[in-house]
Amino acid sequence: MTPMTVSPLPVQLEAVIFDWAGTLVDFGSFAPTKVFVDAFSQFGMDVSLKEARGPMGMGKWDHIRALCDQPAIAGQYQAQFGRLPTDEDVTAIYERFLPMQLEKVAQYSAAIPGAAELLRALRQHGLKIGSCSGYPGSVMRRVVERAASEGLEPDCIVASDDVPRARPAPAMALKNVVELGLSDVAGCIKVDDTSPGIEEGRRAGMWTVGLLLSGNAAGLTLDEYLSLDDAGRDKARAEATRELSTAAPHYLIDTVADLPAVVTDIEARLARGERP
Repeated sequence: MTPMTVSPLPVQLEAVIFDWAGTLVDFGSFAPTKVFVDAFSQFGMDVSLKEARGPMGMGKWDHIRALCDQPAIAGQYQAQFGRLPTDEDVTAIYERFLPMQLEKVAQYSAAIPGAAELLRALRQHGLKIGSCSGYPGSVMRRVVERAASEGLEPDCIVASDDVPRARPAPAMALKNVVELGLSDVAGCIKVDDTSPGIEEGRRAGMWTVGLLLSGNAAGLTLDEYLSLDDAGRDKARAEATRELSTAAPHYLIDTVADLPAVVTDIEARLARGERP
């Protein structure tokens, strides 16, 4: 029997799905990392900002579990409590972390330069705006409230506890597809500053864009970013590229302000029949 040859159906770009911290708000993604450090310190453990950034992009309980699985941190816990951290211990840290996060998240969640202008431009281009986050819904409500005051109002917002399994699983990205009424995952772009967030988009069958300088990979404050000379930016890009390339993003750019050129390129690739 001769196999059938099926031509792929034409796909048009329909939506861009954004992460939040380090992507649309909170330049350098400091709200979660600083609170992780503070929460662990209340249990007698010294966790550095660099260590806290390691699992960034995951749901926050999973992030704490991943930190507790690191030998150096697990060893500190064992020295304090005479055992390795169990899931119940992770939950205890998470329950200490969550109110601290609620208190601090709006403080750090200023819009990233160019983000509001980008969302307006994408809408004018006929695209829908989705979003998802490693934050649970209780934290996202604080982030969304401040973001709206700065012109950031996506059409869809999915928190980590809105799905059975958060990043790097594809559920949050796919929930955006359902809620936005999109016709094909290949017509979506997922934008994120972490490897788990990029992997989420890849697993969902979307185009993926990694952010090198505005988020977790570089860990720069806005002032530090603005003060970098060309050599400093090249160095920061190279370090962030090494981290994000493990998730195989289709594109790497500095910040969301650089996304319009990527949108144009993806539309051209779709017109040629390419898919993610």
